[in-house]
Amino acid sequence: MYEVFLSKIKEKVALTREEEAEIAAHLTHKTLRKRQFFLQEGDLCRYIAMVEKGALRTYVTDMEGHEHITSFALEGWSLGDLCSFLKEEPATQNIEALEDCELCLISKPAHETLLQQMPKYETYNRILMTEAYIALQKRTRDMISLSPDEQYKAFVNVYPNIVQRVPQHMIASYLGLSPETLSRIKSRISQHK
Repeated sequence: MYEVFLSKIKEKVALTREEEAEIAAHLTHKTLRKRQFFLQEGDLCRYIAMVEKGALRTYVTDMEGHEHITSFALEGWSLGDLCSFLKEEPATQNIEALEDCELCLISKPAHETLLQQMPKYETYNRILMTEAYIALQKRTRDMISLSPDEQYKAFVNVYPNIVQRVPQHMIASYLGLSPETLSRIKSRISQHK
């Protein structure tokens, strides 16, 4: 159990068997059914999750009730409302299972304990946060500087697994496009192949 979580850490830092056991002792498991929420806006995010199996989406709802997808998560990806988790304030995002999911969870107290007691876990966490910040900066830049066609091509290139598993209207939402606009973009791209 927790193989995906531990393997993701070991991609960044070497762990002894004892360190693996110590980390695993702080983890819990959760199963979600399709359309079940991991987190809803207004709740406190008590856990950060690593996806062992399945796919989820994170979205916010605007004042008119429209959903805007901010991220997806597949196997090996972490997710949670980081502001809510770290600052212990109500979540501003919803996280919903798009498929049946198996999640590996770490609570804030367990996370803090590992950060304080295990330098390798702290190093892994720092690397993860740095990579997340870089990805956010790149996404922000792409949304400003790329055309919708270029944004979609970049998305397909970077996230081919998401394209295969997530409905097109959700990809359109993530890219800030209407489903109709995304359909036209896909048609133009296929004509130029």
